[in-house]
Amino acid sequence: MRYRNSALNSGATRAALSSLAAVALVLVSSSQILAQGSAEAGRAKAAVCAACHGAEGNSVMAEWPNLAGQHASYFVRQLEAYQRGERQDVLMTAFASPLSAEDIADLAAYFATLPTVQRGADPELVELGQRIYRSGLPDRGVAACTACHGPSGRGNPLATFPVVRGQHAAYVVNTLHAYASGERRSDSSVNQMMRDIAVSLREDEIRAVASYIQGLR
Repeated sequence: MRYRNSALNSGATRAALSSLAAVALVLVSSSQILAQGSAEAGRAKAAVCAACHGAEGNSVMAEWPNLAGQHASYFVRQLEAYQRGERQDVLMTAFASPLSAEDIADLAAYFATLPTVQRGADPELVELGQRIYRSGLPDRGVAACTACHGPSGRGNPLATFPVVRGQHAAYVVNTLHAYASGERRSDSSVNQMMRDIAVSLREDEIRAVASYIQGLR
């Protein structure tokens, strides 16, 4: 299912946009544009990633994320988060820990070049998922997902907000659970926004917005 863009109306979303604009300026001015990696070198280094994330970065297992088409800036920050302990996973921590900055940049450059696979959403969950993604939940102070990830889920590479369109719903559900429990803390640079959002969502809302994200194109 292909979804149309819609306006951002809620106060929570407008407030989020204002604060995130400031965050983006800080990220761009202080970090510092990441060194460009080599996609060619990254292809060779990515061979070990294929077992979980697929030969072309599109995982066949819904619990493991697609990496194809992901912004290099976000990819780098996530591997660094594993190295710092802000994200927890036995396999990924073991994989990320020995990587050099050059290795990470090369892998990021490679996966950013790969095409994504289009997926669909559960029709029964679209209405609720779309409402949360497009408009948020103003009564609970939950901003619309579009504020960071864009109307079509393409994210914002300068602010290191990830591409989410087409991501496996099961992975998105697990990610929101990890933020809600505090297990995942890789949102520190944006004032733990994802943790605050995830803890405010009910289980049916998490599953609905995750399904909607999977169907974005």
